[in-house]
Amino acid sequence: MNNVLGSISTNLIKLFDNIMEVEAYTIKNEYGNKISMTEVHTIAAIGMAELKSMSELAAQLNITVGTLTVGINNLVKKGFVERYKTERDRRVVKIALTKEGKKIYALHEKFHKDMVFALVKGLNENEMDVVAKALDNLESFVGKRFENGENK
Repeated sequence: MNNVLGSISTNLIKLFDNIMEVEAYTIKNEYGNKISMTEVHTIAAIGMAELKSMSELAAQLNITVGTLTVGINNLVKKGFVERYKTERDRRVVKIALTKEGKKIYALHEKFHKDMVFALVKGLNENEMDVVAKALDNLESFVGKRFENGENK
C-alpha cells in the first residue's frame, strides 16, 4: 500500500509540473512570448460570457480588483480583452474577450479537453467514476486548505 501511495504522490508531482509545461508550450507555440500563462488563465476565467464585471472576475480568481486591473490593462493593450462601462452605472466596468482573446480561450479549452480524454481513454464507466471520485477528493482537500488560508 505504501508503495502505491508513494507512486501516486510521485506521479501527481510529475503530472502537475508536466501539465503546466505542456500547457505553456502549447500557448507559446501558437503565440510566442506575446502572452503569459497567468494571462491565459485570466482569459479562461473571463470565458465566452458576453460581459463579466471586474469584481466578479477578481472574486473568481481570488485576487483583488486592483491586481486584476493591472492584468486586464495588459490584456487590453495586447488586444485580447475589451473594457466596457455600463450605461446604468458608469463606474461599473465589464470586460469581454476580443476575437483574438476567444482564439486563446478556445486553444486553452482544447488542451484541457484533450487532457481529459487522454486520462479516461480505455476506461469503462465504473473506472471513470473512480477517477472522478478521486479527483473530487483531491479538489476537496486542496479547496479546504485554500479556504483555511494554508495557501499563503
